[in-house]
Amino acid sequence: MPTRAAPLPHHIAIIMDGNGRWAQRRHRPRIIGHRAGAQAVKRCVEFCLQRGIEALTLFAFSSENWNRPSEEVGGLMKLFLGALEREVDELHRLGARLRFIGERSRFDPAIQARMHAAEALTASNPKLQLTIAASYGGRQDIVHAARLLAEDVAAGRLLPEQIDESALSAQMALADLPAPDLFIRTGGELRISNFLLWQMAYTELWFTDTLWPDVDAQMLQQAVDDFATRERRFGLTSAQLRAPHPGNTP
Repeated sequence: MPTRAAPLPHHIAIIMDGNGRWAQRRHRPRIIGHRAGAQAVKRCVEFCLQRGIEALTLFAFSSENWNRPSEEVGGLMKLFLGALEREVDELHRLGARLRFIGERSRFDPAIQARMHAAEALTASNPKLQLTIAASYGGRQDIVHAARLLAEDVAAGRLLPEQIDESALSAQMALADLPAPDLFIRTGGELRISNFLLWQMAYTELWFTDTLWPDVDAQMLQQAVDDFATRERRFGLTSAQLRAPHPGNTP
C-alpha cells in the first residue's frame, strides 16, 4: 500500500518577529536587522513555491507600529519602498501574486503607487498568493467589515437578520482565500498580536525562539512537519473525524 503523503498547509501566516533583537545582539542599528529580515522573506517565498503551498501571508507592519521611533519607521518605509522596486519583477517571474492588506492610506503616495503597480503586474499569477499585511490590525479588519455591513443595512441592501458569519467573512481581508492552516511566529513571543483575529479561529499555532533573520528552509520544514502531526477537529471529536462519511461506505 502506498504511503499516504503528510498533509501540507494550504495557507501559512507568519509574524516575522526578531529583526531588532537580531541587530542588537550584533551591536548594529535595528534597521540592519530589518534588512536581514528581507532576505528571510525571500527564503520563505522560495520554500512555499518549492513545496506547492498556495498562500503565504506575512505581517510586515502593524497599525500599532506607526508609534515606533520616527527614525525606525522612516527606515522601514525606505526599506519597504526599495524592496518593492527590487523584488517585484522576480516575484512576477516566479508566478507569485502580490497584494497588500491594511490601511494603505497612511503610507507615502510613492509607496502607495508602488503597491498598486505591484498588485497590477502580478494579479494573474497562479503559483503563490503572497499577501503582505502592512499598516494592518485584526481589530481594524473586523471593524471595517462591520462598517460595510452597516452601510448595506442603512441603504436597504441587507436586512439585519441576514448578517451571519458568512456575511461578515465576505467583507474581511483575504475573503477569497482559505483561512490560514498554520500560523508561525518567530522571536520567542507567545501571542498573535492583533494579526488575522477573525481568520485564525481554527489555525494551528507554532512558535519558535528563532529570530526572523535566521529563518531558513529547515526551520520552516520543522513547522510544516509539526503541522502534519496535528489532528484538526474544528469543534468535532476524534471519533467523529474517524467515522465514515455517509455515502462513502462501499
